[in-house]
Amino acid sequence: MSRSLRRPVAAALALAAVLPLAATAKAVAPAAPLTASAAQARIHAAYDLPDDRAYPEGIAEDPRTGDLYVGSYSTGAVYRITPGHRAARVFLPAGTDGRATANGLKVDRAGRLWVTDSTAGVAVYDIRDRRLLARFDITGGEKSFVNDLAIAPDGSAYLTDSARAVIYRVTPQQLARATAAGGRGTLTPRFDLAGALAPHAPDTYTLNGIVADPSGRFLLTVDMTAGDLYRVDLASGEIRRVALSGGDMAAADGLEIRHGTLWAAHNTRNAVSRWRLSADGTRARRERQVADTSLQIPTTLVRQRGRLLVVRSQFDKGGPMGPGTPQTPFSVAAVDGI
Repeated sequence: MSRSLRRPVAAALALAAVLPLAATAKAVAPAAPLTASAAQARIHAAYDLPDDRAYPEGIAEDPRTGDLYVGSYSTGAVYRITPGHRAARVFLPAGTDGRATANGLKVDRAGRLWVTDSTAGVAVYDIRDRRLLARFDITGGEKSFVNDLAIAPDGSAYLTDSARAVIYRVTPQQLARATAAGGRGTLTPRFDLAGALAPHAPDTYTLNGIVADPSGRFLLTVDMTAGDLYRVDLASGEIRRVALSGGDMAAADGLEIRHGTLWAAHNTRNAVSRWRLSADGTRARRERQVADTSLQIPTTLVRQRGRLLVVRSQFDKGGPMGPGTPQTPFSVAAVDGI
């Protein structure tokens, strides 16, 4: 079994968010029964992806053009979807610059594409010419799994590490220095959430999706195993658990935030939920949830022109989570009504 497709199962869990040291597959939280939908929603394929082994994981929108970028967990390829076209095309081929995976993706306001590689760090590309500007690498021998990222209003990138329960930061100044110095930098933790999280086994994978408050005051990140959401104050560094009502964040993967509304993709629950945030980000109330197997292990999502676009990973169909045959072409779904 190839390194990028291996998904060991922890002894105590059927589908674990706890991955052994040797695991390199995407961290996925324990399975849970499907919950009833709060309202009906229409789920349909919006875009098709090339490669019958794509197993997509991340998605990002270029705010300047409306182009979408989707990453392949199994190969590290990145695909681009342009407005008016249903079929995606390869933007960065498999294994570009030695990347084994493409987890979290984001496009910043300067037109740079950020791509996380779970066991290595993050690579930053100039979208115009697909040139690698810089790489920020994990150092030390401690187990690591760089998962998702968010771009704050000041241009800083914040990245979750599911194995270490820390959030890394790359500032615009750090990116500029790395670009000028040969394109290499080091990821260093900015926030350590280990002491704030609910008790868990040593090898449990915790932090996953992350978003930045549009005002620049705080980050929100999810502990997918415990089902908790955390608020990280960017000025003071205060870390506090968000008070959730009407549901939890179990199996939550990617997050999206717009105008006080937070959406979450719950991977092994095959669900998407919508939450109303308090103005200060300390409370969240679930307004609606849609659960359907046609979501095909949704890993992340993005809101574009009033509709929700959800990555259908199919990790459980011959990919990182188990045997089987995926439905091809792999696709990004549109979920209307949530």
